[in-house]
Amino acid sequence: MLQFGSDELRRQGSDVLVEALKREGVRTVFAYPGASSMEIHQSISRSGLITNVLPHHDIPHIVKEAFFVAKSGRLGPILIDVPKDIQKKMVVPDWNQPMQLGGYISTLPGPPNETRLKEIIALISLSTKPVLYVGGGCLNSSAELRRFVDLTGISVTTTLMGLGCYPGSDVDELALKMLGMHGTMYANYAVDMSDLLLAFGLETFATREKIVHIDIGSSEIGKNKKPHVSICANIKLALQGFNKILNAEKQAKIHADIPPQYAIEVLEELTNGDAIITTGVGQHQMWAAQFYKYNMPRQWLTSGGFGAMGFGLPAAIRAALARPNARYVVDIDGDGSFLMNIQELATLRVQNLPFKIMLLNNQHLGMVVQLKDRFNKSNRADTFIGNPTNKLKIFPDMTKFAESCGFPAARVKDKENVRGAIKKMLDTPGPYLLDIMVPHEEHVLPMIPSYGAFEDAINE
Repeated sequence: MLQFGSDELRRQGSDVLVEALKREGVRTVFAYPGASSMEIHQSISRSGLITNVLPHHDIPHIVKEAFFVAKSGRLGPILIDVPKDIQKKMVVPDWNQPMQLGGYISTLPGPPNETRLKEIIALISLSTKPVLYVGGGCLNSSAELRRFVDLTGISVTTTLMGLGCYPGSDVDELALKMLGMHGTMYANYAVDMSDLLLAFGLETFATREKIVHIDIGSSEIGKNKKPHVSICANIKLALQGFNKILNAEKQAKIHADIPPQYAIEVLEELTNGDAIITTGVGQHQMWAAQFYKYNMPRQWLTSGGFGAMGFGLPAAIRAALARPNARYVVDIDGDGSFLMNIQELATLRVQNLPFKIMLLNNQHLGMVVQLKDRFNKSNRADTFIGNPTNKLKIFPDMTKFAESCGFPAARVKDKENVRGAIKKMLDTPGPYLLDIMVPHEEHVLPMIPSYGAFEDAINE
């Protein structure tokens, strides 16, 4: 547009716009007049060729539409601008116009599908650098959000409107604070480097990682960036669903059976493979041979072909006396074998020998159970060594034997607590007994049957 020239050529901008419309063949304009568009309406009136249609008949529909949008999905205020001339028009209202707005729903979404939630949890478990990005849609779900973060350990960043959804305390290492142009550098860096972005209660933006988008308004999902997984849901209900699943998984993990092999691997790790290991005879003996890595002669003391049950405890006493400067001496024993020489606990106390007893207790003669399972159709006669009148109660209580001899003992039943229990055993001065409850169904594998060959090995 020319801004300078003779007065004859200069024209008002609104007149130029209307003239441009005329040159394009426009003869009718549908528009609401308002303060910001008044000059255009004046120019339309002066032109004489373009008719402005004021759709006053739309008032019922527009009001209905406004309330529909206000109460659908993401709740909020709606502005209806009704010009003065529309207010004065005489019309015949149509109150029954259909309401069809793409992306809006007339009722709030219900609880999200559990399968979809589990799909997202699976993505989280596969990711190495997930980041949680939350907006104002989470303001009423702060408690659920905090629990979700506690269960997943995912770092949290927020939009400007999401500040306060998650505590921004400097002592919380998971709080990345605000993201964006004036957000923290570490929040922007974390999102840039993440491999999974969990966008809850906000509009997403162009990113290169996988995106999970949850929002109460379906019109917001995919608005700026198509997510890999999306759920239209009340974020509070979604977080409650997540937390229910994650809590169940956590409890299952906490109360999971302890694989005896795992306990030995943890012992090997915490002792740096530097312990003198003694054993009795049975499954525990074979697992100790398989899963503890031996690097020095006479680090491994067992009865070998003699098959002497009860060998582990007196062998550990002898090792502790012979090697008083040994960093660790540990008797890895089974409950059946341990009972054969349990009276030596008194010797251990009298001599105040600083070795440890790690008992793999399955309340059975484990190797006999395995042989009967494999070759006698699981006819486990006379293999249970607990209390036949109360099989749920641990019997005998090995920790009581140790305590009666004046040294500490503990029991662990859950896999999650194994590492801490073994560390405490190793760190406690003097003798210590750790009773680790393991499943009696576990078998030592691989196994070549008696009189069998390599080709006959049992591996599962």
